[in-house]
Amino acid sequence: MKSMMGIIYTGERDNQLRELTTNRAVAAVPIYGRYRLIDFPLSAMVSSGIRNVGVILQRNYNSLMDHLGSGREWDLHGKRNGLVMLPPFMTRDNVGVYSGFLDAVRSNLHYLRRSKERYVIVTDTHILYSAKYDEMLSAHIEKGADITLLYTRDGNMRRNGAGRYIEVDESGRVTGLEVDPTISRMPYTYMECMCVRRELLIDLVDRAVSRGQYHLTRDLLMNGIYEGTLRVYGFEYTGKAWFIDSVQAYFEASMELMDVETRRNFFDADRPVLTKLRDEMPSRYVSGANVKNCLVADGCVIEGTVENSILFRGVRIEKGAVVKNSIIMQDGCVQKDAEIDHCILDKQAIIREDTRLIGPRNYPIVVAKDLIV
Repeated sequence: MKSMMGIIYTGERDNQLRELTTNRAVAAVPIYGRYRLIDFPLSAMVSSGIRNVGVILQRNYNSLMDHLGSGREWDLHGKRNGLVMLPPFMTRDNVGVYSGFLDAVRSNLHYLRRSKERYVIVTDTHILYSAKYDEMLSAHIEKGADITLLYTRDGNMRRNGAGRYIEVDESGRVTGLEVDPTISRMPYTYMECMCVRRELLIDLVDRAVSRGQYHLTRDLLMNGIYEGTLRVYGFEYTGKAWFIDSVQAYFEASMELMDVETRRNFFDADRPVLTKLRDEMPSRYVSGANVKNCLVADGCVIEGTVENSILFRGVRIEKGAVVKNSIIMQDGCVQKDAEIDHCILDKQAIIREDTRLIGPRNYPIVVAKDLIV
């Protein structure tokens, strides 16, 4: 797999998750006790043998850069290849914010040109999944495709008025593509991940942007499919996936991963999900604590009651506090005799003594980072 490199686009969807993305990119949103959303595609690339990954940053990327660091946790800190940060920058032609994915790639063509790999895996970060990119590349080469799109049949990935949808023929060739339809008429959801030859991507991006086209799906892919200028094939992803396009979707994905069978199928022991390390003491359960059906990261101190919840690193639940059906991110605290239900507490959020915060089942309350309630 030395012939494959990766590009991760952190996107412009930072307004859909409300308070969770006020000061961070979608790719940096914490999930499942110790991870960030970017950990999943990045780890999948490493497990597939990729050793050269470029991360295209857009805005609010300080948290993301701090999390990724030098790429040491993913073994991407080599002298020649490794993890490459590609933040937007001011030039005569670039105002500092990319107009879209094609503009972002064009602004970083120097990175693509100096890379040596033959193929590129390009993916976004707002879909949570665990793919095998090496198998996708094998199918791409076997079909003789110009571009191979990753898609799923999962009906839970469909949205009215949002998403990208495709149809494929018996040979696997993509024959139709829709972008954000009010009601989709095509059967499969395109997961905004593709495989393409590096030199072809350089040529396609340069030609598209020179015509004032900046949208990857609507401009480049759609024109190539309907005009017949590109051989575009699909590669089916058969595992579980979640479209993280709202606070509700984020909450539901987190709760579903608490199911043992779902978790076992999603996390492959042979392809581990890697993340930034934080050395902590093991979690401590004080006498009288009551914990049921929870995921608890290291460094937590629990004195109260916690049910059906996810606690990130360093969370403290004080005596008499009750936490149900909630997500508490790193270093959060629920103080004495407080109660929360169907809530999401961002990092360092504090719920004061005797406070009750009960959210609707389908619309969890979000407490922003560093906020004291």
